[in-house]
Amino acid sequence: MLDVDKKTFEEEVLQAEGTVFVDFYGDGCVPCQALMPTVHELAEKYGDKIKFCALNTSKARRLAISQKVLGLPVMAVYRQGQKVAECVKDDATPENIEKMILKYYQ
Repeated sequence: MLDVDKKTFEEEVLQAEGTVFVDFYGDGCVPCQALMPTVHELAEKYGDKIKFCALNTSKARRLAISQKVLGLPVMAVYRQGQKVAECVKDDATPENIEKMILKYYQ
């Protein structure tokens, strides 16, 4: 799991080859903290074909807003620099996140 910030997001996510999963989380977000162990497990399970990144939105608010991340938690999948899928707030359950990953795991 690669931690990205406003300096590395473009290179590591938007310009990356293949599929990139991004966990948008915040310092005070309890649901984000609860999902983190699951996301790390999924990164170990599917990290051979999908790049897993995490962005702390508390330290990159403008970047989060530019990616249309307006509430947390948000789990998103990017391909060729475009967001192609996301799980937001109440839909960001371990089951839904894994389903979304499997859709792009090739």
